[in-house]
Amino acid sequence: MSGITDLGMRRAARRFGATLAFSEMVASDEFLAADGEARLRAEGEGAEPHAAQLVGSEPSAMAEAARRLEGAGARFIDINMGCPSRRVSGRLAGCALMRDLDQAERLIATVTAAVNAPVSVKMRLGWDETERNAPDLARRAEAAGATMITVHGRTRAQMYNGQADWAAVAEVVAAVKAPVVVNGDCRGLDDARAMLAKSGAQAVMIGRAAVGAPWLVGAVAQALKTGAPLAEPSVDARREAALAHIDWLLAALGRSAGLRHARKHLAAYAEKAGAPAALRRALVTSEDADEALRLLASAFAPQSDREAA
Repeated sequence: MSGITDLGMRRAARRFGATLAFSEMVASDEFLAADGEARLRAEGEGAEPHAAQLVGSEPSAMAEAARRLEGAGARFIDINMGCPSRRVSGRLAGCALMRDLDQAERLIATVTAAVNAPVSVKMRLGWDETERNAPDLARRAEAAGATMITVHGRTRAQMYNGQADWAAVAEVVAAVKAPVVVNGDCRGLDDARAMLAKSGAQAVMIGRAAVGAPWLVGAVAQALKTGAPLAEPSVDARREAALAHIDWLLAALGRSAGLRHARKHLAAYAEKAGAPAALRRALVTSEDADEALRLLASAFAPQSDREAA
């Protein structure tokens, strides 16, 4: 998720057992131009195995970016053909490639030929209800060398509205031999089980529900593996992970810019920790990094401790 799954969050997710934690979407042209933000998004140290997601529309640029990422330690390359944003699709990348399957196939084939790492493709059900062509794109992707397919159960026209159609992903599962990952609206263990049952997919991808709860991915994975109930980490473990995530942002971006970038994470951590509204407001309006860290730590404290403080 662009602007969300920074390296600090991915480290936390892996620490708590997530099987894979994909990087933020990295624009191939920006990465090749040595753009500082793109390079930071592409880092994977401490979140191994490093899985990097690329977006772009030009096959040779995507292939060169994939080569460089592999050389820098990426073990998996994911091609984004599912981003619905106008900024991305307007550049004929992301979900726009679902409207030109010939170009999409050329791009996938060029990338897979350029690297030894496994290449996966993330897509939606299609551009809109008249173009639900995910099975066709999946078949082409597999023929071009992709080894895994992830499908968000919405069309591009839906953006993030309505409910993801998990059952529709079954058509993609039937179309390919490669493993399929179902994505969209997974809020916890019950959703994950329903997604697998309705789609027949081999795995589940969790996105927005992990914001403020990066441990959720590993907890769901463990429960699916063992059949046990969902078991969250201790409050102490969650607090330390949240603080380590924000510390990384402050170190990587600088304390001022890092704090601004961290606000979405601070708000989510505090909300999911059950912190009161006043504390959440203080967190997202603080201009002092040390104060923000202190407030974040207190968000995980018992209510009686907060009141005493």
